[in-house]
Amino acid sequence: MQTKTPVATGARGRRARLGKPRLLIVGCGKVGLRIVARLNRRFRVFATTTSPAQCQVLRRAGATPMLLDLDGRPANRIAGLAPRVICLAPPPPARSTDTRIAHLLQLLRRRPRRFVYISTTGVYGDRRGAWVDETASPAPITERALRRADAERRARAHPWHASVLRVPGIYGPGRLPTERLRRAVPAPLPAEDVLTNHIHIDDLARICVASLFRAAPRRVYNAVDDSCLALGEYLDLVADRFGLPRAPRLPREALRRAVSPTQFSFFEESRRLRNRRIKSELRMRLWFPTVHDGLLDAARSEAQ
Repeated sequence: MQTKTPVATGARGRRARLGKPRLLIVGCGKVGLRIVARLNRRFRVFATTTSPAQCQVLRRAGATPMLLDLDGRPANRIAGLAPRVICLAPPPPARSTDTRIAHLLQLLRRRPRRFVYISTTGVYGDRRGAWVDETASPAPITERALRRADAERRARAHPWHASVLRVPGIYGPGRLPTERLRRAVPAPLPAEDVLTNHIHIDDLARICVASLFRAAPRRVYNAVDDSCLALGEYLDLVADRFGLPRAPRLPREALRRAVSPTQFSFFEESRRLRNRRIKSELRMRLWFPTVHDGLLDAARSEAQ
């Protein structure tokens, strides 16, 4: 008679779960859920959210949910909770400093062994299409990028093993500009277009995981893929892949009048980002090295 492998249940299952190393993910949304899916068998994952409704989603994914509001007076329940921390929480929508990470760092009084902060490539500012690597000094020109640069400084100033991932436009299933295309939001003329950089959401989650184990102390990494596209070229690829009309093109001044100031700010920065560090130091082999690869996968996912 064939015997079945016993399943850890009840007290035994709880002991097995409690015996795992702990990981804290602050601001656990779509990227965080992908990290949970990769690590919940290896770690006991604690994941924070500001939404009570998100707690059920996190619990089903295999994480222990925690409500945490970094804009108010957060309860000091995360101090010393986990030796590894990934911060995915965005800065507040106003000010030039990031008060949320300031509150978080105050709460993490027992310093973690590893701290990974997810920033933005916007901290480089406008480089007029030039190549940029991690040795370039930040030169943010928007308030949102100023807040991220402030958060980076705060994270790296602490005497712990902190690393920073600078992330460009994230795309993938559920994160595509299809609604923008349906609303016919205009893009710049090809002669006036800006260069953009991207990363597939699944590859970003994998880079976050690799950073937990392989990132050097206080090191910065460009979490970008191998492709660099003009904004209009990227929008055309999405439109063609999903059978949508291409975005109309407008001259710069007409474009300024047609879109919001926030939307127009994305037309004022152009750069090409190098990703050698994630390959040589984090040993990343991207699943989706170009946007063409990632859009093909996204189209298959949305067709299912």
